[in-house]
Amino acid sequence: MNQVTTIKLSPPYLIFLGDVADLMSAKTGAGLVQWCPDMVVGQYRTSDTGVDLGVPDLNIEQAVEAGAKSLVIGVALVGGAMSQQWAPLLNKAALAGLDIVSGLHTDLADIPGLADSAKQAGVKLINVRRAPATLPIGNGRKRSGKRVLMVGTDCAVGKKYSALALSKAMNERGMAATFRATGQTGLMIAGSGIPVDSVIADFISGAAEVISPDNRDDHWDIIEGQGSLFNPSYSGVSLGLLHGSQPDAIVVCHDASREFVSSCADYRLPSVKQCIQLNLDCARITNPDVVCIGVCVNTSKLTVEARQAYLQQLSEELELPCIDPILDGCNALVDKILTLN
Repeated sequence: MNQVTTIKLSPPYLIFLGDVADLMSAKTGAGLVQWCPDMVVGQYRTSDTGVDLGVPDLNIEQAVEAGAKSLVIGVALVGGAMSQQWAPLLNKAALAGLDIVSGLHTDLADIPGLADSAKQAGVKLINVRRAPATLPIGNGRKRSGKRVLMVGTDCAVGKKYSALALSKAMNERGMAATFRATGQTGLMIAGSGIPVDSVIADFISGAAEVISPDNRDDHWDIIEGQGSLFNPSYSGVSLGLLHGSQPDAIVVCHDASREFVSSCADYRLPSVKQCIQLNLDCARITNPDVVCIGVCVNTSKLTVEARQAYLQQLSEELELPCIDPILDGCNALVDKILTLN
């Protein structure tokens, strides 16, 4: 039985951002704008000083007039909770004929009045962050096909972007590669996957096995990572995903400007070298032959000169390709993968 969650959204989307002021909190909306720009008509911000995704500012009436079919909550707050202050606006959007789409842990049906508004208007409430009701425990059995897993020095360092960029580059070079979503934004982009941070702990590795089933020997699954082994808040999800993915290769993702763990400010980020070693040590429990093929670095906050120097120095230190997947593309990683076949 196929237990991968499949969702069907109705584009185009109005991205709801509320008053969030930092891009990390708006990563769901940013991901949709980056990877599905043709499906986004605009953003709805409740504060002019909030984060700007570079798409038109629209209110609900303007969005409906522009053809929007869904309001997507583009905010990913720590802990995944939803602000009850959004209730009047979400009810208004539903009554205006927009499906309401959320990747947060809070069930949309628990928002005061929203279920009634949706029923009245004949629209859908779509909770993306819902794991299948039944999942197997991990069995550790060696699966056919090949897998690359994105791992990170912290949360929100570019694991999803790197996986999408790598799968795109591999497809463009004629390779059989599929992006496998493990988070809410990835599911919205790919249309299927399992939100592993909603899976009961005993079944996380089993969920990872379900996400990436047996395949042809020449097929690569490019698996979106979650959290970090070095983040005390979310390391359990990261380890279960690492064991269940049984990767043949890992790519370490890192933000060049970050010094401390995002949810635990008393913890310094590890070095990339430390991150590679710990992830390989843990991954070898289910695949003794796993290797690291490179590093994807978010260099968006560095100058051009500093970016080039940083990547060159890191590459020389690790003797691996070190790239910014958005600015440089992923051909260097693809070249490395081809040496593994």
